[in-house]
Amino acid sequence: MGSCMSSHKEDQPRTAPNAPQAAPPKDSGTASEPDASPVAKKLPEYKVLLLGTGESGKSTILKQMKILHQHGYSQEERALYRPSIFKNVLDCAKTLATAMKTFEIEPQQQEVDLDFILDAQIDADPNIPLDSLLANKIKLMWTDPAMATVLDRRNEFYLMDSAAYFMDAIDRIAEPNYLPTTDDVLRARIKTTGIYESSFVTGDMILKMIDVGGQRSERKKWISSFENVTSVIFCVALSEYDQVLLEESNQNRMFESFVLFDSVINSQWFTRSSIILFLNKIDVFTEKLKRSPLEHYFPDYTGGDDPNRAAKYILWRFTRLNRSNASIYPHITQATDTNNFRVVFATVRETILQNALKDSGII
Repeated sequence: MGSCMSSHKEDQPRTAPNAPQAAPPKDSGTASEPDASPVAKKLPEYKVLLLGTGESGKSTILKQMKILHQHGYSQEERALYRPSIFKNVLDCAKTLATAMKTFEIEPQQQEVDLDFILDAQIDADPNIPLDSLLANKIKLMWTDPAMATVLDRRNEFYLMDSAAYFMDAIDRIAEPNYLPTTDDVLRARIKTTGIYESSFVTGDMILKMIDVGGQRSERKKWISSFENVTSVIFCVALSEYDQVLLEESNQNRMFESFVLFDSVINSQWFTRSSIILFLNKIDVFTEKLKRSPLEHYFPDYTGGDDPNRAAKYILWRFTRLNRSNASIYPHITQATDTNNFRVVFATVRETILQNALKDSGII
């Protein structure tokens, strides 16, 4: 396995992508912490920048790197995610309750109490379980027959991709002794603010991976991380083609990714960097194509609900933005699937190494 070193820029808010807000996990350290392995000090270090819009999967990549190269998450570390997961559950429930009210969709069960859900709060103490009454109210709303009508219109409002996953698991999550699973941790959504660095020993190299917040308000901070980048991993959520931004409800999220990728692929900062394009969330994308046709948002697309043809079309839309003739290395990914990520990252690692050797003049 590998070793991991993590640090968070001191001049930025201390919210790490793989740490709950209540308390940082034990793998978070300071910039001055050395790797415990003497061998690691002799290995070459390559800088990898994770870029993309919010919720594209950047932070999940760091979580997978910890799973694959740092023995995963201990029980103590997983327990710290409880408040964040509880907050994800409540945020999703509030979003759905608000949508029901906005669309004037009446629950079919009289016991459904939307106002109770909208007024609820989550305790930040990881030792306090999810309130059982609140959990029951959420379950009643989620299982109400009218919810299907709300979900049919989910492209009209922002809803995190893991909503159904957490809602379906509400009974387990509400247990008094609930301990998040690794899958729960991978799907937990914590907004990344500032710049977060993690260094992983993998094989004969150290990868210094830098994750930055994807929301518009965070992007002005990116430039401080642009120097001496070996590779850029640009993450795109394939499933966002029919979704709107959290920050701007009338802006399509896929078009926002196009604009951002254009600025990255043609930037003077990355003329010597390999650009690795992760077309992520293929699982959500495949399911969504059946009920939300891609051609509704891209009229020139003619491939129907075939996920392979649809993914190739979106890849084409990204590659045509490449005016600098940079090398793009695309991968179809499901970042929440550890086996998928393991296979993909083996190829990515070779791309990073080859680009580093090419840049140094060795090949």
